[in-house]
Amino acid sequence: MSNPFDLDDDHAYQRWKERKLAAAPTALKDLVVEIGDPRALSDAEHAAILERCRRANMAIYIGTTGDDPDKAIPITLGARFGLHRLDHNRGADEDAVTSLTVQTDAAHRNYIPYSNRPIAWHTDGYYNSPERQIYGLLLHCVQPAETGGENALLDHEIAYILMRDRNPEHLRTLMHPACMTIPANVVDGVELRAQQTGPVFSIRPDGRLHMRYTDRSRNISWRDDPATGAAVTCLKEILRTQSPWHLEGRLESGWGLISNNVLHTRTGFTDGRTPRLLYRARYYDRLAET
Repeated sequence: MSNPFDLDDDHAYQRWKERKLAAAPTALKDLVVEIGDPRALSDAEHAAILERCRRANMAIYIGTTGDDPDKAIPITLGARFGLHRLDHNRGADEDAVTSLTVQTDAAHRNYIPYSNRPIAWHTDGYYNSPERQIYGLLLHCVQPAETGGENALLDHEIAYILMRDRNPEHLRTLMHPACMTIPANVVDGVELRAQQTGPVFSIRPDGRLHMRYTDRSRNISWRDDPATGAAVTCLKEILRTQSPWHLEGRLESGWGLISNNVLHTRTGFTDGRTPRLLYRARYYDRLAET
């Protein structure tokens, strides 16, 4: 069976690319769906979100819950799209949903997501083991920052297209099983997370494309050969060069992003009287029917 992500099947790739680019959103508003309560989606609201996720691997919903801090909002919405298997990552709350807010306790203060600093391009869970890859990601905003905290978004399938059209061999290199290594996380002599080595791009058993990536420059090592260096340089250039498919915006209270773990960033921010709070739910599931 043909697969557009098979580097030796250019015919399948070209047919898929034509359909993908014809449907891909080039404005943030094209991702947006206005809904009522995310805990009680209508069939029409579900269909509208699903349609955008099929085209762009993501959608932004604008709900009516405002600054309601109920964690059932993201959990119930995610379940409606087949997201059930939450990643109980370190730093998450007991229910496996992470409260993204500035935290200065020992368990959080050394990690950028719990600070107000900017975060470069990445997909979530790039340091997870192969059996715990993050395929679904949901962000729900309870309280935005007073200033800043914007996100840039890029569908990882678009990044694949931009790379393949430059040089298919770069993708072959980034699919190598020893391409990218995240060292073990060791604190005070205790290993909190083991070293993880794997590809940047990979093809799931169902034929879908998956990406694990971080633009970090420290605590990362790449396969030591010229081909990997050239491929990583190309990928970084693609991410940092504005294209019609690079989208930018900010989640406000009651808004959220549901996605197949697309590439994203976050700018630095400044809190007001009420601290910024987003809920992050990471899943071992991909959005159903996408």
